[in-house]
Amino acid sequence: MNKITIAAVAALALGGAAYLYFGQPQSEPVAAPPGEGEPMVAVTLPETLSQDATIGKRAFDATCAACHGANAAGKLGSGPPLVHKIYEPSHHGDMAFVLAAQQGVRSHHWKFGDMPPQPGLTPADVLMIAGYVRELQRANGIN
Repeated sequence: MNKITIAAVAALALGGAAYLYFGQPQSEPVAAPPGEGEPMVAVTLPETLSQDATIGKRAFDATCAACHGANAAGKLGSGPPLVHKIYEPSHHGDMAFVLAAQQGVRSHHWKFGDMPPQPGLTPADVLMIAGYVRELQRANGIN
């Protein structure tokens, strides 16, 4: 082989090695998918809550958050977010919340299973909870 051919082959080999070493795109770290119990939606909190919504938040935290997550953001594997377009007032009015707490709900929008009745809540308690959820919804553009 002549010197030019050897130099060309060496240059190609060196260039190929450099490409393999430096030219490969670095893979981005892949975020793990959200795990069981993680919030399903990001919820923007209102600057302040009304007095009724503050009472509703206490009742929500004591009874509902175990399944529906903190700030009604849902909880993977447990319950859906209530800060979601599905639960806007024109689709699920406040009385739907009362009936759900009194009678339970057959699963129909989500695949979490049926919601059991919540016998420890009065209709007045649930209306306070609904008021809290409505204020969260409004703060997140759901009217």
